[in-house]
Amino acid sequence: MSRENAEDASSAARSGILKGVDATILIVEDDRSIREITKLGLQDAGFTVQTAADGDEALIRFRHDQPDLVVLDVMLPKRDGLEVCRAIRAESSVPVVMLTARSDAIDVVVGLESGADDYVTKPFEMPVLVARIRAALRRAQLLDPAETLTLGPLRIDVPGHRVTMNDEELGLTPTEFRLLLELARRPGQVFTREVLLDRVWGYSYLGDSRLVDVAIQRLRAKIGTHGSPELIETVRGVGYRAGR
Repeated sequence: MSRENAEDASSAARSGILKGVDATILIVEDDRSIREITKLGLQDAGFTVQTAADGDEALIRFRHDQPDLVVLDVMLPKRDGLEVCRAIRAESSVPVVMLTARSDAIDVVVGLESGADDYVTKPFEMPVLVARIRAALRRAQLLDPAETLTLGPLRIDVPGHRVTMNDEELGLTPTEFRLLLELARRPGQVFTREVLLDRVWGYSYLGDSRLVDVAIQRLRAKIGTHGSPELIETVRGVGYRAGR
Protein backbone atom coordinates (compact mmCIF):
# COMPACT_ATOMS: atom_id res chain seq x y z
CA MET A 1 0.00 0.00 0.00
CA SER A 2 1.37 3.44 -0.91
CA ARG A 3 1.87 6.11 1.75
CA GLU A 4 -0.97 8.15 0.27
CA ASN A 5 -3.32 5.17 0.36
CA ALA A 6 -2.27 4.37 3.91
CA GLU A 7 -2.97 7.94 4.99
CA ASP A 8 -6.36 7.83 3.27
CA ALA A 9 -7.17 4.55 5.01
CA SER A 10 -6.11 5.98 8.38
CA SER A 11 -8.24 9.08 7.81
CA ALA A 12 -11.22 6.95 6.84
CA ALA A 13 -10.76 4.80 9.94
CA ARG A 14 -10.69 7.87 12.18
CA SER A 15 -13.79 9.24 10.46
CA GLY A 16 -15.53 5.92 10.93
CA ILE A 17 -14.79 5.84 14.65
CA LEU A 18 -16.20 9.34 15.12
CA LYS A 19 -19.43 8.24 13.41
CA GLY A 20 -19.60 5.15 15.60
CA VAL A 21 -18.58 2.63 12.94
CA ASP A 22 -16.44 -0.13 14.51
CA ALA A 23 -16.05 1.81 17.78
CA THR A 24 -16.76 -0.37 20.82
CA ILE A 25 -18.37 1.18 23.88
CA LEU A 26 -18.48 -0.51 27.28
CA ILE A 27 -21.52 0.54 29.34
CA VAL A 28 -21.19 -0.07 33.08
CA GLU A 29 -24.57 0.44 34.75
CA ASP A 30 -26.28 -1.61 37.48
CA ASP A 31 -29.81 -0.46 36.61
CA ARG A 32 -30.94 -2.98 34.02
CA SER A 33 -33.50 -0.72 32.32
CA ILE A 34 -31.04 2.16 31.95
CA ARG A 35 -28.36 -0.24 30.77
CA GLU A 36 -30.56 -1.78 28.07
CA ILE A 37 -32.02 1.54 26.87
CA THR A 38 -28.54 3.06 26.67
CA LYS A 39 -27.24 0.01 24.81
CA LEU A 40 -30.02 0.24 22.21
CA GLY A 41 -29.48 3.97 21.78
CA LEU A 42 -25.74 3.60 21.20
CA GLN A 43 -26.27 0.70 18.82
CA ASP A 44 -28.70 2.86 16.85
CA ALA A 45 -25.91 5.48 16.68
CA GLY A 46 -23.64 2.91 15.03
CA PHE A 47 -21.55 1.72 17.99
CA THR A 48 -20.72 -1.81 19.02
CA VAL A 49 -21.78 -2.09 22.65
CA GLN A 50 -20.71 -4.32 25.54
CA THR A 51 -22.25 -4.09 29.02
CA ALA A 52 -21.37 -4.79 32.64
CA ALA A 53 -23.59 -4.60 35.74
CA ASP A 54 -21.04 -4.07 38.53
CA GLY A 55 -17.51 -2.86 39.14
CA ASP A 56 -15.82 -6.25 39.12
CA GLU A 57 -17.48 -7.28 35.85
CA ALA A 58 -16.55 -3.89 34.38
CA LEU A 59 -12.82 -4.52 34.80
CA ILE A 60 -13.10 -8.06 33.44
CA ARG A 61 -14.97 -6.78 30.37
CA PHE A 62 -12.60 -3.85 29.93
CA ARG A 63 -9.52 -6.05 29.88
CA HIS A 64 -11.12 -8.69 27.65
CA ASP A 65 -12.97 -6.51 25.11
CA GLN A 66 -10.56 -3.54 25.02
CA PRO A 67 -13.27 -0.96 24.23
CA ASP A 68 -12.62 2.42 22.61
CA LEU A 69 -14.55 4.22 25.36
CA VAL A 70 -16.21 3.42 28.70
CA VAL A 71 -19.54 4.86 29.88
CA LEU A 72 -19.30 4.37 33.64
CA ASP A 73 -21.95 4.88 36.32
CA VAL A 74 -20.64 6.29 39.60
CA MET A 75 -22.89 4.23 41.91
CA LEU A 76 -22.10 0.54 41.35
CA PRO A 77 -22.16 -2.61 43.49
CA LYS A 78 -18.91 -4.38 44.49
CA ARG A 79 -16.69 -1.51 43.26
CA ASP A 80 -18.00 1.98 42.71
CA GLY A 81 -17.41 3.82 39.46
CA LEU A 82 -14.65 6.02 40.86
CA GLU A 83 -12.63 2.97 41.93
CA VAL A 84 -13.20 1.36 38.53
CA CYS A 85 -12.14 4.56 36.78
CA ARG A 86 -8.91 4.73 38.77
CA ALA A 87 -8.17 1.09 37.93
CA ILE A 88 -8.78 1.73 34.22
CA ARG A 89 -6.64 4.85 34.25
CA ALA A 90 -3.75 2.98 35.90
CA GLU A 91 -3.42 0.83 32.79
CA SER A 92 -5.02 2.75 29.91
CA SER A 93 -5.78 6.23 28.54
CA VAL A 94 -9.06 5.08 26.95
CA PRO A 95 -11.73 7.81 27.31
CA VAL A 96 -14.12 7.46 30.27
CA VAL A 97 -17.48 9.25 30.47
CA MET A 98 -19.00 9.09 33.95
CA LEU A 99 -22.75 8.89 34.60
CA THR A 100 -23.86 10.54 37.82
CA ALA A 101 -27.15 11.43 39.46
CA ARG A 102 -25.44 14.35 41.16
CA SER A 103 -23.86 17.44 39.61
CA ASP A 104 -22.35 19.22 42.63
CA ALA A 105 -18.89 20.67 42.11
CA ILE A 106 -17.36 18.16 44.53
CA ASP A 107 -18.57 15.30 42.34
CA VAL A 108 -16.97 16.93 39.32
CA VAL A 109 -13.69 17.30 41.25
CA VAL A 110 -13.67 13.68 42.42
CA GLY A 111 -14.58 12.35 38.97
CA LEU A 112 -11.86 14.32 37.22
CA GLU A 113 -9.31 13.41 39.85
CA SER A 114 -10.18 9.74 39.35
CA GLY A 115 -9.27 10.12 35.68
CA ALA A 116 -12.64 10.63 33.99
CA ASP A 117 -12.68 12.65 30.78
CA ASP A 118 -16.24 13.90 31.07
CA TYR A 119 -19.48 13.39 32.96
CA VAL A 120 -23.18 13.29 32.09
CA THR A 121 -25.87 13.90 34.69
CA LYS A 122 -28.84 11.57 34.99
CA PRO A 123 -31.47 11.66 33.66
CA PHE A 124 -29.89 12.32 30.26
CA GLU A 125 -31.09 12.54 26.68
CA MET A 126 -29.56 9.95 24.35
CA PRO A 127 -28.43 12.56 21.75
CA VAL A 128 -26.49 14.32 24.52
CA LEU A 129 -24.69 11.14 25.56
CA VAL A 130 -23.93 10.26 21.92
CA ALA A 131 -22.52 13.76 21.33
CA ARG A 132 -20.31 13.50 24.43
CA ILE A 133 -19.04 10.08 23.36
CA ARG A 134 -18.19 11.27 19.86
CA ALA A 135 -16.44 14.34 21.28
CA ALA A 136 -14.34 12.14 23.58
CA LEU A 137 -13.44 9.81 20.71
CA ARG A 138 -12.53 12.79 18.55
CA ARG A 139 -10.21 14.19 21.23
CA ALA A 140 -8.49 10.82 21.54
CA GLN A 141 -7.81 10.84 17.78
CA LEU A 142 -6.39 14.37 17.51
CA LEU A 143 -3.09 14.05 19.40
CA ASP A 144 -0.06 14.50 17.12
CA PRO A 145 2.10 11.38 17.61
CA ALA A 146 5.31 13.32 16.90
CA GLU A 147 4.72 16.41 19.05
CA THR A 148 6.83 17.40 22.05
CA LEU A 149 6.50 20.76 23.81
CA THR A 150 8.16 22.63 26.64
CA LEU A 151 6.58 25.19 28.96
CA GLY A 152 9.03 26.62 31.48
CA PRO A 153 10.44 23.57 33.30
CA LEU A 154 7.70 21.31 31.92
CA ARG A 155 8.34 18.84 29.10
CA ILE A 156 5.17 17.58 27.40
CA ASP A 157 5.61 14.27 25.59
CA VAL A 158 2.51 13.98 23.39
CA PRO A 159 2.97 10.44 22.03
CA GLY A 160 3.88 9.16 25.50
CA HIS A 161 1.04 11.17 27.11
CA ARG A 162 3.51 12.21 29.83
CA VAL A 163 4.47 15.49 31.47
CA THR A 164 7.74 15.76 33.36
CA MET A 165 9.37 18.49 35.43
CA ASN A 166 13.06 18.18 36.27
CA ASP A 167 12.88 14.55 35.08
CA GLU A 168 10.05 13.81 37.52
CA GLU A 169 6.75 12.70 35.97
CA LEU A 170 3.60 14.56 37.01
CA GLY A 171 0.53 12.37 37.48
CA LEU A 172 -1.90 14.24 35.25
CA THR A 173 -5.30 12.87 34.30
CA PRO A 174 -6.14 12.76 30.57
CA THR A 175 -8.28 15.89 30.90
CA GLU A 176 -5.53 17.78 32.72
CA PHE A 177 -3.05 16.65 30.07
CA ARG A 178 -5.22 17.93 27.19
CA LEU A 179 -5.87 21.21 29.00
CA LEU A 180 -2.16 21.81 29.61
CA LEU A 181 -1.38 20.84 26.02
CA GLU A 182 -3.93 23.30 24.63
CA LEU A 183 -2.51 26.16 26.72
CA ALA A 184 1.14 25.22 26.09
CA ARG A 185 0.68 25.16 22.32
CA ARG A 186 -0.05 28.92 22.42
CA PRO A 187 1.80 30.47 25.39
CA GLY A 188 0.66 34.00 26.15
CA GLN A 189 -2.67 33.60 24.32
CA VAL A 190 -5.74 34.10 26.50
CA PHE A 191 -8.40 31.39 26.27
CA THR A 192 -11.93 32.00 27.47
CA ARG A 193 -13.65 29.21 29.39
CA GLU A 194 -15.98 28.70 26.46
CA VAL A 195 -13.09 28.20 24.04
CA LEU A 196 -11.43 25.72 26.39
CA LEU A 197 -14.69 23.81 26.75
CA ASP A 198 -14.86 23.52 23.00
CA ARG A 199 -11.21 22.61 22.40
CA VAL A 200 -10.55 20.38 25.41
CA TRP A 201 -13.95 18.83 26.02
CA GLY A 202 -15.28 19.20 22.48
CA TYR A 203 -18.56 20.99 23.12
CA SER A 204 -20.21 23.92 24.90
CA TYR A 205 -21.66 23.60 28.37
CA LEU A 206 -23.97 26.57 27.70
CA GLY A 207 -22.25 28.80 30.24
CA ASP A 208 -21.39 26.12 32.82
CA SER A 209 -17.67 26.67 33.34
CA ARG A 210 -17.17 24.39 36.33
CA LEU A 211 -15.24 21.76 34.41
CA VAL A 212 -12.68 24.33 33.23
CA ASP A 213 -12.25 25.93 36.66
CA VAL A 214 -11.97 22.58 38.44
CA ALA A 215 -9.48 21.19 35.91
CA ILE A 216 -7.37 24.38 36.11
CA GLN A 217 -7.45 24.18 39.90
CA ARG A 218 -6.28 20.56 39.90
CA LEU A 219 -3.64 21.22 37.25
CA ARG A 220 -2.26 24.19 39.18
CA ALA A 221 -2.14 22.13 42.36
CA LYS A 222 -0.01 19.47 40.68
CA ILE A 223 2.29 22.02 39.06
CA GLY A 224 2.29 24.19 42.17
CA THR A 225 3.72 21.45 44.34
CA HIS A 226 6.82 21.84 42.18
CA GLY A 227 6.96 25.60 42.75
CA SER A 228 5.63 26.84 39.40
CA PRO A 229 1.97 27.92 39.79
CA GLU A 230 2.64 30.94 37.52
CA LEU A 231 2.80 28.64 34.51
CA ILE A 232 -0.99 28.99 34.26
CA GLU A 233 -2.25 32.54 34.74
CA THR A 234 -5.75 33.85 35.32
CA VAL A 235 -6.82 36.82 33.23
CA ARG A 236 -9.56 38.32 35.36
CA GLY A 237 -12.91 38.49 33.63
CA VAL A 238 -11.61 36.68 30.55
CA GLY A 239 -10.06 33.25 31.14
CA TYR A 240 -6.65 31.59 31.34
CA ARG A 241 -3.29 31.58 29.58
CA ALA A 242 0.05 29.80 29.83
CA GLY A 243 2.91 31.99 30.96
CA ARG A 244 5.66 32.61 28.47
